Amino acid sequence: MNRRIAFAVLFATLSSARADDWPQWLGPQRDGVWRETGIVQKFPDGGPPVLWRHKIGAGYTGPAVANGRVYLMDRQLAEGAKNHNEAMMPRPAPQPIGGTERVLCFDASGGQQDGKLLWKHEYDCPYGVSYPAGPRATPVVAGGNVYTLGTEGNLLCLNEADGKPVWARDFKKDYNAKTPLWGHSAHPLLDGDKLICMVGGDGTTVVAFHKDTGKELWRALSAKGPGYCPPMIYPAGGTRQLVVWHAEAVCGLDPETGKAYWSVEAPTYQQMSIATPRLADGRLYVTAYPQTSLMLKLASDRPGAEVEWRGEVKKNTGFYTVFSTPHFEEGHLYGVSSGGVLTCIKADTGDRLWRTTQPHGPKPEGSAEVFLVKNGDRWFLANEHGDLIIAKLSPKGYEEISRAHLLKPTGTGFGRPVLWSHPAFANRCAYMRNDEELICVSLAAK
Repeated sequence: MNRRIAFAVLFATLSSARADDWPQWLGPQRDGVWRETGIVQKFPDGGPPVLWRHKIGAGYTGPAVANGRVYLMDRQLAEGAKNHNEAMMPRPAPQPIGGTERVLCFDASGGQQDGKLLWKHEYDCPYGVSYPAGPRATPVVAGGNVYTLGTEGNLLCLNEADGKPVWARDFKKDYNAKTPLWGHSAHPLLDGDKLICMVGGDGTTVVAFHKDTGKELWRALSAKGPGYCPPMIYPAGGTRQLVVWHAEAVCGLDPETGKAYWSVEAPTYQQMSIATPRLADGRLYVTAYPQTSLMLKLASDRPGAEVEWRGEVKKNTGFYTVFSTPHFEEGHLYGVSSGGVLTCIKADTGDRLWRTTQPHGPKPEGSAEVFLVKNGDRWFLANEHGDLIIAKLSPKGYEEISRAHLLKPTGTGFGRPVLWSHPAFANRCAYMRNDEELICVSLAAK
């Protein structure tokens, strides 16, 4: 009888503290919130233990974690090929840089094979973009398939078990889409039977593909460029809306048909619509370097939007993110202005409450970034130096709890070493990569 009780207690404990996956950009609900419990409150002396590491190639793709596996993309240069150095004002490659893109699958089941490469899918892909290190977009894992988007617009559906191709689309060949200056970076969105992507081209800024066949379901919008911002599904106005932000405007669409509901001008510098728009309490916040800070009020009785306020640099309102996703939290917004300045603003006015460079370093630097992921009442912050930070954020200020250096920054940006890849959080671990290795770090509480 006592053994039965003990087993029941153990089973209940394991069930309530179950591991979660991170199968796409910003996690299971695409909101940058890590909901697992049993997470370390403070790093031990010497930092959290690295459970395993594996050599990989270069790239910016954040890992996706699902069903005991880790997926990411990297790039292998062709023999004799060399990436050009980035200048302060980056430009496309003077001529295509030979190489391949790879989709990699690693074991993360928690067994003896942890970190083992299970399969890879590789294809030829010359680069003509600025910052040519490697792929950008995080894979999407669902229904036995892995969906990936490469820098030059190669959209793939691979079998999750063995990496065999199911279907493929080529944005250049299929839609005459010009690759953006910094490559295709908008993480695909899986919604029901639809895989929704920012493509580019005439009337095909946004395209929905059938997840099983790759067949086009609908196409929508024309713009100077697709931008780099991932499409999102948000509930508003009594319905589900597809929110996209291309190079010229923020738009609300019917996700089933691509029909345009509304559009608000949100022009960007060099088409840098990048950071994921965030919704809370019927408000949608959009931010971009160097002067886009826009709060939209979404209609409650129908699909519609109007400008509630626009931030102004000279008036110290709003913040101006390069590519880190901001967070909405109880009437406030937390995000990173260009230079790595973590900022808190009031959601209803855009007024700044505080700013700090502490997560990044002693002073602002060009396009410095910090990635924010919330867990319970704390945040895990990953900076471009390869540090992982535990902190608390509130309207009163920034409180750092713990910091550990986990990876060296192997990329280059604005003349300094950088690490510009978003980590994944699953199985009470952090999965992080640079241009040389993928590591799994335990964040489980003892």
